[in-house]
Amino acid sequence: MNRTIRYTILLGAGLGLSLGACQKLDLPPTDRPTDATFWSQPADAANVLSTCYAGLYPSEYFFFNETLSDNAYNKSEVDGSNSRNIAEGAYGTNQQRITNEWGFHYGGIRSCNQVLAHIDQIATLDATLKARYIGEARAIRAYHYFQLMTWYGDVPLVTTEITTAEAQGLTRTPRAEVLAFVLAELDAAAAALPLNTAYGAADKGRFTKGAALALKARALLYEGRWADVVAVTSQLVGGQVGSYSLFPSYAGVFSPANENNSEVVLDLQYAFPSRTYAQQRAFIPRTEGKLVSSIAPSQELVNDYLTANGKAITEAGSGYDEATPYAGRDPRLTATLVYDGYAWKRPDGSTFVIRTVPGTGDNSIDRADASPTGYYVAKYFDPTADANLNSGLNLILIRYADVLLMQAEAKNELGQLAATDWDATVGALRRRAGFTDAGALAFPSGGQTALRQAIRRERRTELAMEGLRVFDLRRWRTAETALNGFLHGIKAGDPGVDNGYLRVDQRAFDPAKHYLWPVPQRERDINPALTQNPGW
Repeated sequence: MNRTIRYTILLGAGLGLSLGACQKLDLPPTDRPTDATFWSQPADAANVLSTCYAGLYPSEYFFFNETLSDNAYNKSEVDGSNSRNIAEGAYGTNQQRITNEWGFHYGGIRSCNQVLAHIDQIATLDATLKARYIGEARAIRAYHYFQLMTWYGDVPLVTTEITTAEAQGLTRTPRAEVLAFVLAELDAAAAALPLNTAYGAADKGRFTKGAALALKARALLYEGRWADVVAVTSQLVGGQVGSYSLFPSYAGVFSPANENNSEVVLDLQYAFPSRTYAQQRAFIPRTEGKLVSSIAPSQELVNDYLTANGKAITEAGSGYDEATPYAGRDPRLTATLVYDGYAWKRPDGSTFVIRTVPGTGDNSIDRADASPTGYYVAKYFDPTADANLNSGLNLILIRYADVLLMQAEAKNELGQLAATDWDATVGALRRRAGFTDAGALAFPSGGQTALRQAIRRERRTELAMEGLRVFDLRRWRTAETALNGFLHGIKAGDPGVDNGYLRVDQRAFDPAKHYLWPVPQRERDINPALTQNPGW
C-alpha cells in the first residue's frame, strides 16, 4: 500500500442552506468537500480506502489483548483502555475498552460504506481497479463485523450510509446473520481480489485473495466448522490462492528487516515517522523503555513452553531444572519473552543482561514501575524506533503459521489428523523454531485428546504476544478455567504459597455473562432500541 496515509474527512451531505435570495439552492458549497464534489477523481476513492486501512485495527488492542488472557498482566490501571478491569472481571457497561471498541469498528464500517456507496460516481476509475477497491472495502468491513460479533454477539448490521436519525433506531441483528454476512462478503472479496504475488511494493498491506480467505478460515475456526476450515486452509496451503510459506527464522518474522516476508498474510502497515505506535514502551525491559512496564507476561505462559525434547516441564524425562528454568526450552521462548539473565541486544549492537529477581536493579520485580511478573517481551521490539520508542514496524494480523495451526486443529477435531498432517503443520513449525530432537518432532501418541492438547499448546507458544490467546480461550470455552484464580510471576515469593510463584493478579470470569461483552451503555442511551446481553 502507498504508505503515506491520507486521512479524508467527509462532512455530511445534508447541509442546511438558507432560503434567502440564493437563486440555486442545489449548488454544492465550494469551501469544503461534499458528495457532489469529492467523489469525482480516482484518487478520491484511493484516499478514502487508505482511511479504511488506517482504521482497520488499533495497535493498542493488538498488544493489550494479551492482558485479557492468561498470557500477560496489565500493571497499569490506565494503559490499554483499562483492559485490566476486564481481566479481573470488574467491569460494567461503561468500561472504556468495551465502549471504544464498539465505536471504533462502526467508524471503520462507515468509511467502508462510503467507498461502496460512492465509488460508482467516479466515471474515470479503471474498471479493474474499481472491482479491486470494492473487494478491499468489503473485506475490511467484514473484518470489523467479525470483531464485533466475536465480542458482542448480536450487533446492528449496517451496509449503507445512514443518517443520525436512522442510526438512533437501529436494532441488533442476530449473530448468525452477521456471521453469514461476513462469510459471504469475504467470498465476494476473494473473488475480486488479486493474489499476493500480483501486488508491487507500493501495494503491500492491502487485502489479497489469500488474506480474505485466511480471515474466512479464522471466522470458521471460531465457529467450530471444521470441515469448512480444512477446505479453506487447504487452498492456502496448496498455493491456489497465493504464495505463502514459513519464514526461515521465527524471530526474523517480526524483524523490521523482514517486513512483508513470505509468512505475512495480512498485516497493519506502518511507516516511520508518519505512522507509528508507541506500545513497545509498555512491554520491553524497564531500563530500555523508561516507562511503566504495563504488559507483563505470566508464569503460566512461560510454563507452557516445552523442553527441547518435546516434553512439558512437568513430565518425567523432560530435563527441566528449576535452578535453570530457561535452559533447554523451546527456542521460541527466548525469541518471544525476556527473563532473568536474558542477553538483551540494544539498538547500538551492545548487549545488556536483564535481571528481574529481587534486588538486582531497575528491571527487578521490586522496582515499582518494572514488570511485576519478572518477564518482559522481546517479540515486536523494534531497534529502529526513535528515541521515544515510536515504532514503524508492521503488526501481523494473520500469518501463515496460523493457517497451518488452523488446519491441524480442524483436521484433529474431524478425527483426520494423520502423521503426515502433523509433520506438515505442527512439525514444520517446530523445525522452523529450532527443535531438532526426534521426540519433539514425532507424531504424538494418545489419540485425538492428546493431539488436541498438543495443538492448543502449540497455538499458545507459536502465537504468544500476538493478541490471539483471548479469542482461543473464549471459543474453546476454557476461559472460565484459565481466567479464574491467580495469575503468577517468577518463583520469588513465599515457598508455602503456590510453590513460591508470585501471585500477581486475581482474575475472575463468570461464564454466565463474560463470554459476551455488554453493549456499551453509551450506545443504549443514544439508541434505546439496542437490547443488552444476558447478565448485564
